[in-house]
Amino acid sequence: MTVDQIAKTCHEANKALCEALGDFSQVPWDDAPQWQKDSAVEGVEFNIANPKAPASASHDCWLTEKERTGWKYGMVKDAEKKEHPCFVPYEELPVEQQAKDHLFKSVVAALSCLAT
Repeated sequence: MTVDQIAKTCHEANKALCEALGDFSQVPWDDAPQWQKDSAVEGVEFNIANPKAPASASHDCWLTEKERTGWKYGMVKDAEKKEHPCFVPYEELPVEQQAKDHLFKSVVAALSCLAT
């Protein structure tokens, strides 16, 4: 599998988790904006390079990427305003949001041995 294929799988797993929690705002990978795909790829690359890092480090990587690209905290996710409610330290995330980082890391770990 390529990094892009792993990122797609992570994205779709995250979408499924969101839907299980009642959040139907995530679009399928093929409809996702490029910034979202790029963010997933960066997360995959981080987790492949740092397999022993905790899930909180995956969030920290995401937070750094978001900050670098101009995002900030907002009560509601708004891509146009670049605001996101998860733009907080990992410890301040609700457990449902922390689960996304565990899921992402687990998917990367499971598929990275297949990476080409």
